[in-house]
Amino acid sequence: MLKHLFTRSLQEFKSAKTITLCAMMGAAAMVLGAYSIYVTPTIKIGFSSLPNQFVAWLFGPSVGMVFNGSMDILKYFLKPVGGYFPPLTMVTMLAGTIYGCFFYGRRLSFLRILAAKLTVSLVCNVILNTWCLSLLMKEGFWLILPERIVKNLIMWPIDSLIFYYVAKVLEGAGVFRAFKRGIKERQKL
Repeated sequence: MLKHLFTRSLQEFKSAKTITLCAMMGAAAMVLGAYSIYVTPTIKIGFSSLPNQFVAWLFGPSVGMVFNGSMDILKYFLKPVGGYFPPLTMVTMLAGTIYGCFFYGRRLSFLRILAAKLTVSLVCNVILNTWCLSLLMKEGFWLILPERIVKNLIMWPIDSLIFYYVAKVLEGAGVFRAFKRGIKERQKL
């Protein structure tokens, strides 16, 4: 099943619609990256991850992985903050893969989004990103872990609600209809 999921997702790269929407989502991610709401100095509500999740939903784990990795590198080159650290890009790619596995070819439900966000929060944000940050900042993993756990527990339902409602609004408006139709046609082949 997982092999079939990745194979189907790889087939999405053959479509010009996929590449076009990925380019548009990339541009949207860059624009949305400029807008964040800071709740505290360390907790912010951001919107730049929405396009990443939409790409994973529409085109699957393979496209989601490549898109997330490409966007991470592109964002760094356009606005470099600190040094580039490849393991952080790998974590971002894993997040795209996880979202693709949860969302691709499935109906989006709030529970599915909560489960995907929880998995990404625990595996990518809390464990792997904390490990990467401890290496970069030369601070102990266990020292920065509690703050990151609290932050991700707070943001998990907020980010889930944001993605759910934005997805429902865009889906209701028919924004992704042409792309989803193409996906269903390719799945029949």
